[in-house]
Amino acid sequence: MPFLNPDQIQEFYLDYIKKLQVVKEKLHRPLTYAEKILFTHFAKAEFTVQRSKSSIPLQVDRVAMQDATAQMAILQFMLTGKRSVAVPTTVHCDHLITAKVGATKDLEEANIQNKEVYQFLKSSANKYGLGFWKPGSGIIHQVILENYAVPGQLMIGTDSHTPNAGGLGMVAIGAGGAEAMDAMAGLSWTVTMPKLIGIQLKGTLNGWTSPKDVILKVAEILTVKGGTGCIIEYFGEGARTISATGKATITNMGAEVGATTSLFPYDQHTAAYLQATQRDFVAKAADSVKEELQADPEVEQNPLRFFDDVIIIDLDQLEPQIVGPHTPDLSRSLSALKDDVHKNHWPVQLSAALIGSCTNSSYEDMSRAAAVARKAAAQGLKAKVPFMVTPGSQQIFATMKRDGLLDVFEKIGGVVLANACGPCIGQWNRQDVPKGVRNSIITSYNRNFKKRNDNNAETHAFISSPEIVTAFALAGRLDFNPILDTIDGVKLEISAVDQLPSQGFVFDLSGYEEPTGRGEVIVDQHSERLALLQPFAPWKEKDFSELWLLVKAKGKCTTDHISPAGKWLEYRGHLDRISDNMFSGAVNAFSDQIGEGKNLLTGTEEGFSSIARAYQKNDKGWIAVGDVNYGEGSSREHAAMEPRYLGCRAVLAKSFARIAETNLKKQGILPLWFNVESDYDKILEADIIDIDSDAKVNELVYVTLTHADGAVEVIQTKHTFSAEQLEWFKYGSALNWLRERSS
Repeated sequence: MPFLNPDQIQEFYLDYIKKLQVVKEKLHRPLTYAEKILFTHFAKAEFTVQRSKSSIPLQVDRVAMQDATAQMAILQFMLTGKRSVAVPTTVHCDHLITAKVGATKDLEEANIQNKEVYQFLKSSANKYGLGFWKPGSGIIHQVILENYAVPGQLMIGTDSHTPNAGGLGMVAIGAGGAEAMDAMAGLSWTVTMPKLIGIQLKGTLNGWTSPKDVILKVAEILTVKGGTGCIIEYFGEGARTISATGKATITNMGAEVGATTSLFPYDQHTAAYLQATQRDFVAKAADSVKEELQADPEVEQNPLRFFDDVIIIDLDQLEPQIVGPHTPDLSRSLSALKDDVHKNHWPVQLSAALIGSCTNSSYEDMSRAAAVARKAAAQGLKAKVPFMVTPGSQQIFATMKRDGLLDVFEKIGGVVLANACGPCIGQWNRQDVPKGVRNSIITSYNRNFKKRNDNNAETHAFISSPEIVTAFALAGRLDFNPILDTIDGVKLEISAVDQLPSQGFVFDLSGYEEPTGRGEVIVDQHSERLALLQPFAPWKEKDFSELWLLVKAKGKCTTDHISPAGKWLEYRGHLDRISDNMFSGAVNAFSDQIGEGKNLLTGTEEGFSSIARAYQKNDKGWIAVGDVNYGEGSSREHAAMEPRYLGCRAVLAKSFARIAETNLKKQGILPLWFNVESDYDKILEADIIDIDSDAKVNELVYVTLTHADGAVEVIQTKHTFSAEQLEWFKYGSALNWLRERSS
């Protein structure tokens, strides 16, 4: 059952070529592939833009949402008054399933525990015309890759790993729920024109080296903020040797360097994957315009002329990579890991090994890991630590089962988890290691911040490819090198596998429900997990005077620090309840305490959310201050909605992650960048703060600090608001602005 309409696909490509001809006539220069997709999706035919400066309105082809973020996105969409979504949209139930004992029981428990949330999502999807994928059907990004991805199209998704679809040649961008709401309501979606980073791949992957190692190397080069405001475009003969799902692994983890998105050009591997997943008509149509589903030839011939930065990676020389702990850009080659482990006194004995996640759960990924496991099992080896396997979708699970891959993993002691995110996002009911106990785990996931996987700050999480993780599960130690070392006298081996199943995929669409466009949305008014929203009140001029400082965060302040996931996922549809976790992971710059600060009303130390509620009750507005790359990590807009709900006026930081900054703008909060980064040090715990809220495009915003001793300092801040975004702020939120326009 193809989910795409052949006639619409043919029409899309005809329109794509027609628009591209207009663009080329106006610009008179060769184009990168990313530019081709962006320019053909411009809502206005104005192509003279400046990278990193111009705001570009884009027409979106598709919206995808996972269940944790879809709740708030749909609740906001309901306030627009629209009767149905204006663009194809799907909801995927993958985030709320907790891993504990195994797929069957965990899924049964999730359906009971999350019944009212699933009912809400199902009923709202049915009413407003969204495709609905039930719990257990798969991880959003794998399901999108298998069913909906179309080369040359533009998609936004309410998850930061939406760029996974860039492996099939889409511009697929992670966004907040309010941004998804705009697209669902038929509005153009606006983003700052990204800079372009070109990554030229040479040679061919070999041996234990895999596509995962490419992006881990990129993370080492660019760091977690080096891709911010950029699209990463891969090209070169090496790119043409990597499978479609391997490309998806690479583009997926572009989120870890802050990239707006990443993509590969269309090639024979893209076509093969489309054909294998019942989209022959897409491959045929794409083949007819394939020259325009890649950069123009001049780009590859002279990349420095067209990209803002160019990185060259030789796949022939690339070694397997291991990153971590605590950040995805702390990388080293496999051969250097042993020395790093001992030098830094990291726990050598592994406590768990986990493969899967949206980054590495394709058939090829699982086949390579199974090849290691199969040869080890034949020699009598078993995993020395708990070994967990997460298939990416029901289609992958069913195909693995038919081809015996599940049996192979189980023979070495593996436990197969539900087709869901699970431990990758903290949905892991871990019982074997008490909180506070130092331990090491290794995964094939994408993020490894403290407390990310198991809510234990002392868990040292390392990331590598599924086959390397499988080898480490068998060894049970971090100082193991499968290329050189043996386990009980047995040398592990890696072998070539099929990129696609030789017998074809087992197609299982039992988890999908087509919408009828009828019915009512089900929300229990007494629910503690769901609550209908009320629009935020518009700002008044006095709202930015005599503000207090709630939190000054030290070091990393990711979305996991601002609004942790884990146990809090169950409240993603209830703004008041989930606001109790606000800044609960932030490190207080004045005391080094986590999640706590000084209540200036009482002088006592309390949780940040409790203090914010007290300030709000006393009509005291407040600000938050962050360090570098504030809001790094996931797309969760709760990290903006919770502060707005509890009275935040502005967030000042040295720099912002793209999605986090946009989410703050959408909710009516001022994200302000220190014009001089060292001004961060001038803000003191008891300051009274006044902000000139009459912000104008490309002008500085002045912030006045009155210190406890009466001294006054004025600091300069800058912002990235466009004229339209300033309208959001003036109305109190983008939703308020949209409602006003629609009335």
